[in-house]
Amino acid sequence: MLNSLKALFPEDRIITGAAQCDTYQSDGLTAFTETPRAVVFPENAEEVIATVHWCFEHGVPFVSRGSGTSLSGGSLPIKEGIVIALNRLNRILELAPDEQVAVVEPGVINLDVSKAAAPHGLYYAPDPSSQQICTIGGNIAFNSGGAHCLKYGMTSNHVLGIKAVLANGERIETGGRSIEQLGPDTTALFVGSEGLFGVALEITLRLLPKPETYHTILAAYNSVEAAGDAVARIVASGLLPGAMEIMDRLAIDAAEAAVQAGYPDEAAVLIVELEGDRAEVACEKIKLNELLQASGATEIRVAGTEQERAIIWKGRKSAFSAVGRLSPDFLVQDGVVPRSRLGEALRRIGEMSEAKGLRVANVFHAGDGNLHPLILFDNGLAGELERAEELAADILRMCTDMGGSLTGEHGIGVEKRELMPAMFSEADIAFQKAIRRCYDPNEIANPGKMFPTAEAPALRQHGLHPLEKEGVISRE
Repeated sequence: MLNSLKALFPEDRIITGAAQCDTYQSDGLTAFTETPRAVVFPENAEEVIATVHWCFEHGVPFVSRGSGTSLSGGSLPIKEGIVIALNRLNRILELAPDEQVAVVEPGVINLDVSKAAAPHGLYYAPDPSSQQICTIGGNIAFNSGGAHCLKYGMTSNHVLGIKAVLANGERIETGGRSIEQLGPDTTALFVGSEGLFGVALEITLRLLPKPETYHTILAAYNSVEAAGDAVARIVASGLLPGAMEIMDRLAIDAAEAAVQAGYPDEAAVLIVELEGDRAEVACEKIKLNELLQASGATEIRVAGTEQERAIIWKGRKSAFSAVGRLSPDFLVQDGVVPRSRLGEALRRIGEMSEAKGLRVANVFHAGDGNLHPLILFDNGLAGELERAEELAADILRMCTDMGGSLTGEHGIGVEKRELMPAMFSEADIAFQKAIRRCYDPNEIANPGKMFPTAEAPALRQHGLHPLEKEGVISRE
């Protein structure tokens, strides 16, 4: 059967050997692996459509993949399935400054959109930490946010239209080039669907004018809870910064080891950035300074130059990868809690961390309550991965108990699918599955993701997966 797939591509743009395919056996969540049957490298939309149509005809499941930075196993290959690698669809097809619009292919790197728009005084607002490598297609799959999503929203707020191929090979087009659209918002429905509908081929993005000025402050606190309470104080005041980020002591140590950002030697730091018109920021920074002074900050630094601002953000943006300097392995989680309960949530994470005997580094988008606890462990020690997964599940259940969410921007993937009932009723999940089948009746587009299933892998709620206990499956 693979011979007919090979006929669609030159020999150097399809791999089927196990050793080569192993390169694609996982994404950013390396705890789970699966070797695909084949990996194809299309260079245009027609080749993507032909591949999807081939998969539909032969009943072969597929997953589309960009840079593989997913942290929830969203682009984990499907057993006996095909990986459609989209990195070569990396062209900015159109840049229309007058309309503040860019039309791009799914393999375009997030930051490259802003680089292309910069000469026109424009930029693309969503800025995940991996923006130097993550692709627009992946951002769409998981509705990525970033440090500045507090003020500007998520990917769904900046995607105007999508041309895609559904799992049966049918082409669809949603939205357009205008923010104001009539009828159901099927574009927003596609964004965040984690690849369960099909493959985006062409994306129309909304660009924004670059802010006239920035005012960036780094405040230090003697506890993470105090930093969280400061965020709640700022939000309650009605002030809307462009970004608010918190890093705890472990995350600070990691960032210092990696980029020498010069952060204060305290239990936590809060980064707050105002941006906009000069007159507006001039008024807001007075109010912000008053709030920070009243919040118990032990030190307040103002970035006086663009270089000082850049180093503050460099430390924050490097924190995820830098934690690898502190531990041989770590799990990144992605839950959301109400901003008013940030301090309480951070205190409880500390208590759960101590109870499990595992360190947790906290780096997160404080403005919208999007927690990113990094659970440190050593996979070489028996039982540590299982304890790390148990702690991760406990943290996510805490988020839903507080009225929050299982995910802010990393998605459900395979990692959190067994926890979906903690947030959604059976009727909710059944309705979501029904919507998915409208787009993919045969369920060949990234199957096994998002929805609860009896199959491993999945983030386990209590130690071993039930089927492992019965000896039906093994982790290996």
